[in-house]
Amino acid sequence: MWNQVYDPFGNAWLSTLAAAVPVVALLGLIASGKVKAHIAAVISLGIALLVATVLFGMPTGLALRATALGVATGLFPIGWIILNVIFLYRLTVEKGWFATLQQSVAGITTDRRLQLLLVAFAFGAFFEGAGGFGTPVAVTGAILIGLGFSPLAASGLSLIANTAPVAYGALGAPIQGLASVTGYDPYVLGAMIGRQLPFFSILVPFWLIAVFAGFRGMMQVWPAILVCGASFAGAQFLISNYVNPWIVDIGASLISMGALVAFLKVWHPAQAWTSTALRTHDDSMAYAPPRPAASAAVERHASQREIVMAWVPWIILSVIVAIWGTGWFKALVNPLFTWRYEVEGLHNLIMKVPPVVAQPHPEPAVFLFTYMSFTGTGVLFAAIISGLIMGFGPVRMAKAYIETIWVLRTSLITIAAMLALGVLTRYAGVDATLGLAFAGTGILYPFFGTLLGWLGVALTGSDTASNVLFGGLQRITSEQLGLSGVLMASANSSGGVMGKMIDAQSIVVASTATGYFGQESRILRFVFWHSIVLACLVGGLVMLQAYVYPFTAMVLH
Repeated sequence: MWNQVYDPFGNAWLSTLAAAVPVVALLGLIASGKVKAHIAAVISLGIALLVATVLFGMPTGLALRATALGVATGLFPIGWIILNVIFLYRLTVEKGWFATLQQSVAGITTDRRLQLLLVAFAFGAFFEGAGGFGTPVAVTGAILIGLGFSPLAASGLSLIANTAPVAYGALGAPIQGLASVTGYDPYVLGAMIGRQLPFFSILVPFWLIAVFAGFRGMMQVWPAILVCGASFAGAQFLISNYVNPWIVDIGASLISMGALVAFLKVWHPAQAWTSTALRTHDDSMAYAPPRPAASAAVERHASQREIVMAWVPWIILSVIVAIWGTGWFKALVNPLFTWRYEVEGLHNLIMKVPPVVAQPHPEPAVFLFTYMSFTGTGVLFAAIISGLIMGFGPVRMAKAYIETIWVLRTSLITIAAMLALGVLTRYAGVDATLGLAFAGTGILYPFFGTLLGWLGVALTGSDTASNVLFGGLQRITSEQLGLSGVLMASANSSGGVMGKMIDAQSIVVASTATGYFGQESRILRFVFWHSIVLACLVGGLVMLQAYVYPFTAMVLH
């Protein structure tokens, strides 16, 4: 048994600096543009191993086993989702159906700003709600690149759009994780988050279009942005507060898409925006990603039947992913198709101790290979069904799958190394050291506690993981400071959503989906300041809810 040590140097500042070294190294290497993402991830993982064992005193055997568990977690379920989403995308490109889908979106609106709202924000929110874990960025990034958006625009804007829905992603998985470590009712947590994020569900669409088209370009379509954002925000608040936290994203995204499409039938911008490159970061000549093959569907106006058929693979994907995420489906298949492995030499051998938790308790280390209920398995089924409908034979599909694995080989290595780093730092207590530094900010804790959630997602790539990581700490610290534990636990999740766009895992998913291989540093530099500013705005709102009336009246207990 090994007890975690949160202040190995007997000096909070030095211990915090040591704990920050792996993530600073990771972000620095990626941002430099001189080191490929998978190499940067492996180097940073090596640094994390040294920090955990040499500086924090973690036994080497425990550290290596935690790393192996992280690699497995990175490949399943996250890498598994990305592999199968890109497999489906490549099949639709090969048959020309993706080009027809592109034409159908253009049929709703030819304005690139409005296409961005429809695809990246509203459609992406549906996939966040149904599957999460990288699915929305992979799908929307692929669609945007197919629509002709420049690589940086497709990557960066997909990441910015995938923020406000994240706290309710994967049918409320982050809420459930937060409830499990705080002891609060998930319905109360979901309702409190629903009193924070709707402000940003309105703001983010405006922010998204301003980043793409500039302030003037954004103002030219402000009515459509308001309809899209306000309908999503209103549904997000009502469903989270009066229905349940599990279907918030699915319901809000469908309402938002319906409202936007209906509005565009009666309103059009004075001038259509046709550019597909970022207004101030035009990278269209910097890198030419593979485009969908030319097809007859693009050369002529596609028939109604062809347009419907082009959407069939994505409708199948939506339906299957939604089913795969339900509790009844998991309860049906998991007892029959689960391999549970307690990591020998790691399971319950690490003790998490106060002040991170109220009472010492051992950390379990269990890898649940629920292979049938993995979202990626549902995506694979959708891809196979869609491939058969498109006329692919089994041999060609098998070959296409192998080709997809080869194309994604470095991305899968990167994701595995990223998750290994996150899991290692959690078992080593390194992340808790960073968390305690935020917890020592006194009256400013509502602001910095929110940024703690942001940091957690930036480190782990998951709002669920961040909530599990810091949820208990948020409750303990807020109660010691006389703040609402529900407020700060919810702030962990709400602040975390803004960290989603800069976590290395999401950046790799975006670069993979858009064919922007080797350009992860450009994506990180583009989204980094947006992430920080938006996270600070969430922190500011939480400060108001903690201390200033009438915002304090919004707080649940």
